[in-house]
This record gives sequence, structure tokens and C-alpha cells, in this order.
Amino acid sequence: MQKHDFYINGKWVKSDSPDELHIINPATEKSLGTIKLGNRKDVDKAVNAARNSFHSYSQLSVKHKIDLLTTIREIYKRRLEDVAHAIQIDMGAPKHLALNSQAKVGLAHLKAAIEALKSHKTEYEYRDFIIRHEPIGVCGLITPWNWPINQILSKLAPCLASGCTAILKPSEIAPLSALVICEILDEAKVPAGAFNLINGTGQIVGEAMSSHPGIDMMSFTGSTRAGISVAKASADTVKRVSQELGGKSANIILDDELFETSIRKGVQECMENTGQSCNSPTRMLVPFSRKKDAYEIAVSEAENIIVGDPNENRTIIGPVVSNIQFEKVQKLIQIGIDEGARLLSGGIGKPNGLEEGYYIKPTIFGEVNNNMKIAREEIFGPVLSIIPYKNIENAIFIANDTEYGLAAYISGKDREKLNFIARKLRAGQIHINYSSGGGLRPIWWIQAIRKWT
Repeated sequence: MQKHDFYINGKWVKSDSPDELHIINPATEKSLGTIKLGNRKDVDKAVNAARNSFHSYSQLSVKHKIDLLTTIREIYKRRLEDVAHAIQIDMGAPKHLALNSQAKVGLAHLKAAIEALKSHKTEYEYRDFIIRHEPIGVCGLITPWNWPINQILSKLAPCLASGCTAILKPSEIAPLSALVICEILDEAKVPAGAFNLINGTGQIVGEAMSSHPGIDMMSFTGSTRAGISVAKASADTVKRVSQELGGKSANIILDDELFETSIRKGVQECMENTGQSCNSPTRMLVPFSRKKDAYEIAVSEAENIIVGDPNENRTIIGPVVSNIQFEKVQKLIQIGIDEGARLLSGGIGKPNGLEEGYYIKPTIFGEVNNNMKIAREEIFGPVLSIIPYKNIENAIFIANDTEYGLAAYISGKDREKLNFIARKLRAGQIHINYSSGGGLRPIWWIQAIRKWT
């Protein structure tokens, strides 16, 4: 599998870069082939194509863009299994996750963009003014490996809908699903230059995009460290920057009749996608008086999680994405043990019978305090830290005591108490009873969803 071409100006073109990278299947640790890693010259070509295309693409009618996005969505629907298969190879996601969550979310993003186009007013009068919404220009999109299609289409669909042109740099660790998206857009006859793709590293291609004067906006999803680099590189050209960075999300469990269900669902949510989600609830906050109960429930749930081959139907979580990620998670598990946290389940090493592949044991720590490294640092693996709290005020303090602010969770039955806590949490998204993942939605949340769908 040699994927050495980039998609620039509506064509697959060769890169003059000598650098290559092996595509590694994380479930087997074997190379599937190589991709080219681009350079600044490749970025220049893509920027020129995107800027030239912007003059005409930005002037397309709303109907034309709706028709284009609808065509893309129909082709995507037809190739859904191809997308899911690419995600499986890219990051070792189990079949059910790759198809039902990872791949299908792309359909939702495309639908949302189409619906927004149908209802959005691009120009209207306000008092003595005419307010007009115009496309920003050329957008640089840098996406991660953990939810590759979700992040690509959550950026690309509104980008194309608004009349902007795009340059995509997917994660070099998980490039195959992005190449399938490329094929879909090519088949849909997206105007030449409106979409371009370059594979490469953040240090070279990402930096070249961020600092390029021909790119008007950067959209980045990834680590806080890399996000800082993107922001700094973008500053000199005063381009707009939109970022979604890391998370160390707290999950406050209330002491009520939903306690056991809340604990079990919290373990499932933390372990989903092998813990490789930036909004994963990795800090579970439980009442001090119920911590022993919480430990027993969490361990029993972790023991039900089947780690294995992504191709097996029974598999719940697969490997982490790379050897680098495997070593990082192993190191942090050892740090947790050394810090004095109580290892309740899992630990160092691979699960029994899984000698090949970057597999990690679902790991539960108890007796964690919020100053420990495993409570402060984003591990990005199937590792849960359980932290006792004294009262609700203490729980809110612990939840907010983090440098991250992406997400937070609250689980329980009392609607007033849930809303009270939600208003005090400093996070961009608050999940009440795991609202985005199903399961424990109270009736008032279900009614709210029905009202708006």
C-alpha cells in the first residue's frame, strides 16, 4: 500500500519530498505500506490552488452548495463500510465502533451543514445596517487520529457550506480514512482547489500551514502542546485560529438510587475508544462515604470489558493507536502506582494472550487525589482515576481544579441538583447523565432532544 500522492487542485499529484512514513496497523504492529510526508513546497501548491479556487467557489449559490454537499453525503453513505474499514486499520477501532460511531458521525456532520445552509440568512437588515455573512477565505484544517472522520467532517462540511476553500492535514498516524474522504469528494466533483489534502507532520506541514500568509484561518484539534505551536505560528499573519485541545474531564457521581448505574456507565464512557477521546470522563468523583462501593462496582464493570482483535465481534476495545502512545500510557500507569494510588484493576503490561498489538489492560485507580499526575495529565488510554469528595462544594472544586476545560460530567437523578452543579462547572460541554452517549438520560432531557429534532 503506497500512498505517495497528495490531492491538490482536483488532481492526485506527486510530492518532491523524500520523506516517507510507514502505515502501522496497531492491532498487529505490522507495516501496511508507506505515505509521503509533505513539505513547504507542497503547502505552497495547495495554498495557491485554494486561493485561486476561492474566487469562484465563494460565489456559488446556496442551492449549488446544498446540491454539492448532498451528493457528497450520498456517496459517503454508499462508501460507509469503506470509511469504517479505513478507521479500523488506521487506529484499531473495533468493528462496531468504527462503523456505528466513528463512520456514521460523518453523515450527521454533512446533514447538519446542509440543514444550516437551508435555514441560515447570509444577509439581512438590522436598523440602518445591512449585515452580511461572508466566507473567511482559505482554511487550514489539522485533524487528529483518535476520531479521524468526526474531526475532518466537523471542520470540512461547514467550511465548504460557507463558501471557504480548504487544505486538510490529517494525522500522519491515521491517514487512510482521510484518503477515502478525498476519493468521495473527487467523485462528487468538488470544484478543483476547493479541497486539498497533504499528508505530513505537524512540525513541518502543520507549521507551514499555520504560518502561511495565504491561509486565512486555522482550525486545529489535538494536544495542548501542539495547539500552542499552531497559535504562535499563526500570530504573525494575524489569522483566525479555532482550537479544540485536550481534556481531563471530571465525572461527578451523586449518591442516589442511580449510583451503581452511574458508576458502570462512567467506566464504559471512559474506556470507549480505548480511552482515546479528548472529552473522556477520566476523573470519576465519588462521595467519600461510598468509595468502597464505587471501587467494587468499577472493578466489576472493567472486568466485563473485552480487549482484543478489532475484527472480532465480541471485542469492546481494541489497541491504542501507536507504540509511542502505548509507551506513554504504560509510563503513566507506573507513575500512578509510584505516586501511591491504589491499583484496583489492570496495570502494567498487555492483556493475557495479546502479545502482538498495542493493547492495554483496562485500568482502574482508587485512592487518587487531584494533585497526582494521573489526575492532572491527559493519559489518552483506558485508565480511570477515582477521586473521593467530601461534599458537593468539594466535588465542584476538584472538578474545576484542572488546566483543561473541554468537558465535564454529572450523573444522578435529582434534576435541580444536576442543574445547580452544571452551572458551576467551568467546561465547554457539560454531559448530564452521559447525555451524548445514551443510557441514563432523564425524561426531561429526552423531551428536550425531541423538541429540537
